[in-house]
Amino acid sequence: MKIAIAAEGNSVSMHFGHCEGFMIYDIENKQIKSSNFVPNPGHRPGYLPEFLKDKGISCIIAGGMGGSAIELFNNFGIDVITGAQGNTDEVIKRYIDGTLVSTGSACENHEHEGHCED
Repeated sequence: MKIAIAAEGNSVSMHFGHCEGFMIYDIENKQIKSSNFVPNPGHRPGYLPEFLKDKGISCIIAGGMGGSAIELFNNFGIDVITGAQGNTDEVIKRYIDGTLVSTGSACENHEHEGHCED
């Protein structure tokens, strides 16, 4: 299973579409088998969900994400966890042990209002 975390350096990005890149973790039997950083190829409506689907991602974790991106990820069969914050390595450990809980909310009222569509 591959999990992607929208990242700014070693921290979860608060805005999925404008993140620096994605920490991608390969998880097997509740263990991290590998991790690597993939730079964000650019914010274009509808592009990033398909980009990550093509990388075999089964779950995306971010601080915030627009409703259109959430819908696209769901259409691709990719789970979405929003409201995450902190160090990416700590967040993935919380995901693995089942203590990471999604707020389930989409970005609407913040500094990127109107630009959260993916």
